Amino acid sequence: MSRRYRHINRYREIIRVLVKHGFGDLITRTNLERYIDRGRKLLPGRGDAKIASLSRWERIRMVLEELGPTFIKFGQIMSNRPDLVPQELIAELAKLQSDVPSFSEEEARNLIEEELGRPVSEIFAEYSRTPIASASIAQVHKAFLPNGEKVAIKVQRPGIEQIIKTDLEIMFDLATLMEKHIQEVDILHPVSIVEEFERSIKREIDFTIEAAAIERFDRNFQNESTIYVPKVYRDYSTNKVLTMEFIDGVKASSTEALINAGLDPKLLASRGADLVLKQVFEHGFFHADPHPGNMIALPGNVVCFLDFGMIGGISPGHREALSNILVGIVNQDAAGITKTVLKLARNQYIDDVERLEYEICELLEQYSYQSLKSVNMGVMLNQMVSLVVKHRLKIPPNFYLLAKALITIEGVGRILDPDLDMVTHTEPFAKKLLKERLNPLKLTKDFYLSVIDLSVLLRDLPAEAREILAQMKEGRTRIEFEHKGLDPMLKTHEQISNRISFAIVLSALIVGSALIVQADIPPKIYGIPIIGVLGFLAAGVMGFWLLISILRHGRM
Repeated sequence: MSRRYRHINRYREIIRVLVKHGFGDLITRTNLERYIDRGRKLLPGRGDAKIASLSRWERIRMVLEELGPTFIKFGQIMSNRPDLVPQELIAELAKLQSDVPSFSEEEARNLIEEELGRPVSEIFAEYSRTPIASASIAQVHKAFLPNGEKVAIKVQRPGIEQIIKTDLEIMFDLATLMEKHIQEVDILHPVSIVEEFERSIKREIDFTIEAAAIERFDRNFQNESTIYVPKVYRDYSTNKVLTMEFIDGVKASSTEALINAGLDPKLLASRGADLVLKQVFEHGFFHADPHPGNMIALPGNVVCFLDFGMIGGISPGHREALSNILVGIVNQDAAGITKTVLKLARNQYIDDVERLEYEICELLEQYSYQSLKSVNMGVMLNQMVSLVVKHRLKIPPNFYLLAKALITIEGVGRILDPDLDMVTHTEPFAKKLLKERLNPLKLTKDFYLSVIDLSVLLRDLPAEAREILAQMKEGRTRIEFEHKGLDPMLKTHEQISNRISFAIVLSALIVGSALIVQADIPPKIYGIPIIGVLGFLAAGVMGFWLLISILRHGRM
């Protein structure tokens, strides 16, 4: 409650935007307006007629855009979660752009000087006042170090940390109210979604995390000549300022531009695909957004990735599962794929496993008579994700980020080389991982670790069992539960009791006023007691107010 009143102006802004775009029912169903302003109604009867003609998904996207950086980022992250968001909404969220007008050069300069502790003129030999790129979280300026090296300075937008903190508190509050009052969203667990988003955006606004990601990429590829990783200047970086090497090259978005620069688009497509697959299968640490704007080609057909703000990680066990799925696709092994998917899923027990296996088999049949070159891996992965979502299987979120990265790099590759065969590129990595899993040394190590786990379990089990029994014996065992679905009924009962109380007061006012008039108690006006007249007027106003309230709720 205190949080609501602390951020009351932001709450009102959110409510206004929701109502404007036709989501007043959400405010009513979550019972939010009663906490924000008890004295006056915030909800007008209707939103804008032009907006009302748009689809629900378009209006959701427009709400997020109008509410600013935090909500835009939330939409962008949710666009990677087909398990939570309908495909129609994903298509709209993909249109969200975080490009915003740049903030003033003076604000950027002040933040750099505050973070680095010296005037800009002392830190850099040359500094460009005009930003070369601007987004909702930060903007980028070009500069030169005293030794002549050209750098790009990523400067965080002033005040963005506090804006995000406020919006996160409100999002948690709204998610809690939705879980409490709207049964349809129960399966999505809105609070858990906001918690996941909080972790993601807090990583993004801490530039030391991005700097560490770049340095980790550099270590992973230190012996690889086909990739170049920009240098990070730690002495010129903090959690709000990131200084890295400025890269001059050709963006991997135009085949013609690459050819004019003397580069080979097909070779770049092949190298880009192999580099992303190596990140996934060998390093377990991958660039999650390898779109054309984040990939630059350098002389010698060297690939350089930019913007390491969105990074994905995948554990060794999940890498093995992914390799099982990809090898299963190549070998048309529907049973093996089904077994792996169920192992990955958090809710492994589904009603109809045979149906899932049959639908996977049908999917594989679509590609069984095609050459590997003609198979679009992105389309296949999307179809596989759709099956997982259809059967309500909850697989780890990083798999959706991984699917997006593979789909994106295949899209970039096919722009540069329409004949790119992503499946053929993937197969050696998957098979290599499977061979490593069957390595005798690894099998021995896994067996040794399993024996240790079993011995720890057998050692601790008796003591833990005694503790549980002791708690039960002493009556210290507690069962916690939360009722759901009773709030609408409780709200209705509260309205009924309020109306009854209101009607009793109204009746008492009418009877009291009538007695005063009958007793002819002064003061009077035109021979009628003034107190009695005022009582009747008040009763009339209250009566109309009660009637209008009943009519507005559609119940007599």
